[in-house]
Amino acid sequence: MCKKISSILIAAVVVLSFSFSAFSDDGERKKRNELYKQLELFSDTLSLINGEYVDEPKTKDLIYGAMRGMLSSLDPYSEFLDPERYKELKTDTEGKFGGLGIEITIKDGLLTVITPIEDTPAWKAGLKPEDKIVKIDGEITRNISSDEAVKKLRGKPGSEVVLTILREGAPKLLEVRIIRDVIKIKDIKYARMLEDHIGYIRLTEFRETTPKDIELSLSKLKEEGMNSLVLDLRNNPGGLLDVAVKVVDKFIPADKIIVSIRGRVPLQNMEFKSSNCPKYLDIPLVVLLNQGSASGSEIVAGALQDYKRAVIIGNKSFGKGSVQSVLPLSDGSAVKLTTSKYFTPLGRVIHNQGVIPDITVEAGRIDFTAVEPGTEDVFDKIKEKGPKAEKEPPLKETLFDYKKDNQLIRAIDIIRGIRIYQEMNKR
Repeated sequence: MCKKISSILIAAVVVLSFSFSAFSDDGERKKRNELYKQLELFSDTLSLINGEYVDEPKTKDLIYGAMRGMLSSLDPYSEFLDPERYKELKTDTEGKFGGLGIEITIKDGLLTVITPIEDTPAWKAGLKPEDKIVKIDGEITRNISSDEAVKKLRGKPGSEVVLTILREGAPKLLEVRIIRDVIKIKDIKYARMLEDHIGYIRLTEFRETTPKDIELSLSKLKEEGMNSLVLDLRNNPGGLLDVAVKVVDKFIPADKIIVSIRGRVPLQNMEFKSSNCPKYLDIPLVVLLNQGSASGSEIVAGALQDYKRAVIIGNKSFGKGSVQSVLPLSDGSAVKLTTSKYFTPLGRVIHNQGVIPDITVEAGRIDFTAVEPGTEDVFDKIKEKGPKAEKEPPLKETLFDYKKDNQLIRAIDIIRGIRIYQEMNKR
């Protein structure tokens, strides 16, 4: 066992020595020496565990555990993927999978819903952006990783999972029962004319088919007489970066920076610019955002806001503006590592900041007046028995009625104001 551990550490030192060979200045030399000291501490700890722990440990379990801890200490999005989880991740990219239909992350130490994907079991059960999942099937989620949460939330289609939810403003914990299903993602939910020649597109995710689908939708609306547009990105968790870039491309002139990616390594720095594709440059444009708008949605909204091409209304977006690279390892496992961050055309950071709307408009739902328990001590308060959670009633299926959507009505008013202003300038 000790020989195995020693060989692992020797290999690590050889790799690190190679990595640092390009640097010769004193600062880098000091960093390298400090790293070697910490590796020695790691080696001593492994030896102690191997020699003194009550049961003989497996080397693989020790190394995997150390790697999980190492990655989780960086940020909520970096993680170690064992071979099974890495295989699952590759399956996820196909756009059809079993589960609940929610995007999750670890935020402020709590398992947090980024957004429920529309028309999925999670959406129909009434989950909302920023909900904190404090129990899964009665088990407290204290110190859970995103990887562990995904495993618990997934299951056979038709099976049930019970979530205990802490919602900001709610007087008590909520209990939500969800029946798992095969998740089929549709990128455009609505593409229709509202009134007064105002087009409306509800974009729920950025997928490979989105550029073609949105162009078809825009062309159809144009044929119907569209002279302005509301682009609805509420509860859109993101998706493919190049697709988000192509959506912005429809509305701004050629050769403009849409988003830039910057990391510590210069080779990771990239800029994405608009092309010469057919444009919708002159139509008044309003973009709707909320707390469930993340990643690709924030790239679109941030670029259009920077160029003053659209008025952004709604609520501040989630603030997920980092890039994760999945780096395979030799044994079939992988490291998902945050390697860079997104920046808007004017250099604004999206990550942990979000996109702030030009005009804040609440969705119009009734807020609760008391909060119990607070997020800082929620796990101490719920423990094993309490407080008892109230059951969250599922959402009722409703027909599309934009006149009952406060944010959408405001968007229509803003577009009318823009058109009046444009007409005044022509005189």
